[in-house]
Amino acid sequence: MVQNQHLFHIPVMGTGHSIDSPIRIAHLGIDSVISVVDDLLCEKIRKHYSAEYGLPYKNIPRTAEDGRAERIAAYLDSVSDIVSQKFEGLKQAALYCNTEKDRYFQLLPDTNPLKTSYEFIASLKDKDTRQKYIDDLTEKMTPGSIDVNIMAKVDALKMGDDDQPMSSEFSDASAALRGFAQSKLSSNVVLSAGFNPRLYGYLSEFQDFYRDQSGKAKKAIILKVSDFRSALIQGKYLAKKGLEIAEFRIESGLNCGGHAFASDGLLLPVLLQEFREKKEQLQKTFQPMIKSFYESQGWDYPENDEEIGKPRITVQGGIGTHGEMRRLIEDFEMDATGWGSPFLLVPEATCVDEFTSGVLADAGVDELYLSNVSPLGVPFNNVRGSGSEIHKNEMIEKGKPGSKCPKGFLVSNTEFTENPICTASSQYQLLKINQINESDLPLDSKEKQKNSVMEKTCLCTNLGTGSLIRLGIMKPSYGRQAICPGPNIAWFNRSYTLDEMVDHIYGRTKSLVPEERPHMFAKELEMYVDYMETLMQQIDPESPEMRKMTKMKKNLDEGMEFCLKIAEQKPYEDENLASIKTAVERSRQRLNHLMAVEA
Repeated sequence: MVQNQHLFHIPVMGTGHSIDSPIRIAHLGIDSVISVVDDLLCEKIRKHYSAEYGLPYKNIPRTAEDGRAERIAAYLDSVSDIVSQKFEGLKQAALYCNTEKDRYFQLLPDTNPLKTSYEFIASLKDKDTRQKYIDDLTEKMTPGSIDVNIMAKVDALKMGDDDQPMSSEFSDASAALRGFAQSKLSSNVVLSAGFNPRLYGYLSEFQDFYRDQSGKAKKAIILKVSDFRSALIQGKYLAKKGLEIAEFRIESGLNCGGHAFASDGLLLPVLLQEFREKKEQLQKTFQPMIKSFYESQGWDYPENDEEIGKPRITVQGGIGTHGEMRRLIEDFEMDATGWGSPFLLVPEATCVDEFTSGVLADAGVDELYLSNVSPLGVPFNNVRGSGSEIHKNEMIEKGKPGSKCPKGFLVSNTEFTENPICTASSQYQLLKINQINESDLPLDSKEKQKNSVMEKTCLCTNLGTGSLIRLGIMKPSYGRQAICPGPNIAWFNRSYTLDEMVDHIYGRTKSLVPEERPHMFAKELEMYVDYMETLMQQIDPESPEMRKMTKMKKNLDEGMEFCLKIAEQKPYEDENLASIKTAVERSRQRLNHLMAVEA
């Protein structure tokens, strides 16, 4: 597997906002991640780009027996073909003539050996020598990786024609994995949103995840994890099957885009410190298990290479300045970083429609919030004023809450039906509202519960709508666009070119965000206190749940002590360490008040 030429990647964003990011920027050497939750969206995007790039296209109908896997594989193959086409064209371009090939090297971090060579060659005068160096440099160019995200727990079993659940390999996550495995891609699958033993076991059925006779694997596994213990448990489970983890991708529990999987108050710097201190344990734990598996199969496993079986450790969630990235890489020894939400305002990199781009550019701190709109029942980072919110409120005013649920990827509730339905569907919401109306609850409690029911939104469809509008597949008048930025985007207030954003990441230009922007560690701390306050409003002080609150406060207290130590260090350029101390002082007061009130 070829590692990223850059010190950042673009993570998955919604179902549609990064769905064509590789087509946009992989030829420039930048890694990005596609969501394949919505295979029907993939099919529409494939049709669009097949026409644009002259690729053959044949529709894969919804009735196809293994349609989900086939649609995903077909889309990924098309993306691979387009990226290859663009990259080979780029390699043939002239250098030092202000071409896209020059841009490839100019975007690289200044420490990258390819960029050093590029700048050296520019100084050469002899034509033949210069051309030889250019040819050698061209051969070393690599495109960005076309990575694929699968939410492990979004794994509904499909129903057959007899209205009975189909076998497990046709579940949503398994079919998505099969689509990736059967594609021509040589890249990574990013497994997120929890541990799914059934899906992890299914990985072992695809040879591409194992090393061949040359010692290389065509496809690799990235695990998005919440803490070191989770990384160790999941890694051991896979290692017993001979499956290696190429990368552990650590994400802030709350200070991120999309679904927020909060920890018990374990702050990101605390988690990163543990990974830094124990990362050698990962390789030492997994590698003997992997070797043992290969031996049991009669396969050869590479020897005498210290990097074999050594997973990369990367981090994402709320990074907003070059200084913050330097701290993560230099102090916490992370291999690279993920920058998501800021790229939603980079049209060259992501697929966001004009209306939603305007909403994001105008959004301030108060417009970005942790919502309850997700049918998964998991907190969801959201922005006020989206097309989805407008449409939802219009339908509620008409007395028609909920969605028709045309895709059903998030069905899980069996409160009223034998087969699972989605809590954002009209079917569920009308049944639930009727139940609430017939209850003996006080009127104000009824209204509160009904509002909570109607808050759920159809994410399956709406998270992909903006991409369809942006590509001209759907008319803007349809609206309903949902988007899931992290709170970090409050400090980015316009559209940016790819060059502007990359130069900002590498500190090669004046920072795109103001000095008063709080440090990512400060923002995460305040979000956890907000989250804890919300939880405490929902539980009885005598409830066993209070033990969880006590544990969360203890972890936050310990995390704040560590944050203060960071705040005392010398800041990197554009790193607002002073905001960490302010956030700790404010958060301590709030936490002490919260616990005193409940006591």
